[in-house]
Amino acid sequence: MFSTYSQFIEMAYHQAEPQRLLFVLTKMQLPKDATPEQQARFEQGEGGYLESVLCVDKLPEDVRDFAAFVEESKQTELDWDIAFISSMEGRAGFAPNSDEAVQPLKLMVQRIEAGQVANFLAVNKQGELLQFQ
Repeated sequence: MFSTYSQFIEMAYHQAEPQRLLFVLTKMQLPKDATPEQQARFEQGEGGYLESVLCVDKLPEDVRDFAAFVEESKQTELDWDIAFISSMEGRAGFAPNSDEAVQPLKLMVQRIEAGQVANFLAVNKQGELLQFQ
């Protein structure tokens, strides 16, 4: 498998068919009606929920360097905490195009907001891979 973002990108390059990578950037949020206990847990980095703030698709060569991706994301002026990443396999030597990525990105958002994140690579802004239980 892989233990770093760079290894994930390298794996994408070595697939039988070209890949298109799907990114859903999320922000940790606290419900408006949170109890003081929930607020305290949230401040300690626990609890809350993930809200999708931006979806984007990229070719592996466009996101080889995660720090550059983070810098590029700052141009949107949207704050985010965790990037969830998946991939789409191409056909006949061609990577999927952006139009083909729309529906899979919507499905990713639905799954993430439902807490079904096990099948996605999760990365924080520092490029560290995250695991959820």
